[in-house]
Amino acid sequence: MEGKKQREHYLDNLRNFTILLLFPVHTFMVWNDFGSKFYIWQGENKVLSTFVAVVNPWFMPLLFVLAGISARHALGQRAAKEFAVQRARKLLLPFLAGMAFLVPVQAYYARKFFEGYPGGYAAHLKFFFTHVTDFTGYDGAFTPGHLWFILYLFVISMAALALSQFLPDRKVKKYVENMPLFGILLLFVPIWLSYYLGNIGGFSLGKCFALYLAGYYVLGDGAVLSRLGQGVRGLAVLWAAGSAASAVLYGKYSYYGDLWVNFFGWASVLALLALGRRFLDRRMWVTGYLNRASYPIYLLHQSILVAVAYYVAQGAGGTAVQAAAVCGGSFVLTVAAYHVVRLVPGVRALVGVRG
Repeated sequence: MEGKKQREHYLDNLRNFTILLLFPVHTFMVWNDFGSKFYIWQGENKVLSTFVAVVNPWFMPLLFVLAGISARHALGQRAAKEFAVQRARKLLLPFLAGMAFLVPVQAYYARKFFEGYPGGYAAHLKFFFTHVTDFTGYDGAFTPGHLWFILYLFVISMAALALSQFLPDRKVKKYVENMPLFGILLLFVPIWLSYYLGNIGGFSLGKCFALYLAGYYVLGDGAVLSRLGQGVRGLAVLWAAGSAASAVLYGKYSYYGDLWVNFFGWASVLALLALGRRFLDRRMWVTGYLNRASYPIYLLHQSILVAVAYYVAQGAGGTAVQAAAVCGGSFVLTVAAYHVVRLVPGVRALVGVRG
């Protein structure tokens, strides 16, 4: 019963709010100074780039950890075959649909913005599916775009499901429950080292798999969560101090080193789980709505955001005005698009709308 309560409340709230955070993160990428542009790029802005540098170490890792925890709860209530079928419907089908109808839009606007592409969208589609370069899509060529997360999550879910049949969580339970808080913190080391396994364009399948397994085997255990709760004050201080340090290190010195990023990212995940369990373990007025809407919003948001950024970039206004227009405009249009597609029976399943 405890696992069910956690999944319905603070785990869902953390997941939903993290997905909403993608709107400012991807908006600010339009002004990033990381040396790699975005689909639309308006020049470097250190303040906006610092915000991304502070949250980037933990917001996608948190989603993989939450997915691992949720998988443990789900497999406690359904058979492995049922879980696999559900994952395919929820992840693989929307991924394929998104690759056909959403991601090419981002590459289309990038091609228009950077290369002045004058052709139509149909001709672009042919180019998109027949040209492979660096997988960024910034030149209009093939890219998985933001759907890399969905693809990785499907592959990882299937691999972890197979592993769980040979190594059920109950077999490691006694070892996990005896881990001290310091030992849980030290898990950042194998997670960091796994970054170098299956790294494609900076998106590491190995690290994401390690995070998922950490969620499934370690952080999905009630005793571990209780231990995090006992250390919530220290973890909160560590997260706050780490965030401030990251802001200074990147904002002043442009430092974004592997050791620090992986330690701070993992410590932040632990702190957010502890804080979420303490303060977000309730069904808020927006929880039910976001439980239904957050996944479709994730699928839809970046294509809409890139299109909005393309047109905003053609207009006047300073960085603050344009960033507000891109972030706010894309959020409103994405929510509106969600409410439209959820009314179309043949499209609902393609964008992850439940029921």
